[in-house]
Amino acid sequence: MEISGIISAIVIGIVIGILGRLVVPGRQRIGILLTILVGIVAALIGSAIAGAFGVADTNGVDWIEWLIQIGLAALGVAALDRTRARR
Repeated sequence: MEISGIISAIVIGIVIGILGRLVVPGRQRIGILLTILVGIVAALIGSAIAGAFGVADTNGVDWIEWLIQIGLAALGVAALDRTRARR
């Protein structure tokens, strides 16, 4: 992986993490770094899932891939928030 690929993964992860956090209702008790990490992981896993279903590379904007990534980020943020709430 080239440096431009790493930087783009971080930027996309930030966007996906923030959008995933906005989808989850209420206040989340996780920091911005965890949100970014969740977003990066969700972006990578979401891309793999979209590729497996054949919807990763479409003409125009890949809306289905974005929805998968945002959904995974929302699940990750909610899961981390629940683990933080129990402490």
